[in-house]
Amino acid sequence: MISGPEFNRICWASRRGMLELDLILVPFVESCFLEMTTDDQQNYIQLLESDDTDLFSWFLGRQLPENPELVSIVRQIISFSKASV
Repeated sequence: MISGPEFNRICWASRRGMLELDLILVPFVESCFLEMTTDDQQNYIQLLESDDTDLFSWFLGRQLPENPELVSIVRQIISFSKASV
């Protein structure tokens, strides 16, 4: 499990500089990341390596990632965002 300084680094990496993405990723990581399985945590970290334009498109539901593991995380983030509104 990830915690401490590594969690802080992941929170910082979730701040993308694009307000729309920040409003989606930051609350998700702060609320959900530590409770996720190790596999889901690793998939989230992998998701952070994606381009902002891809993330934006995925979260708007315009398309899904080619990687099925990323699809799972994107769906979790979308569900969390919809429930938080």
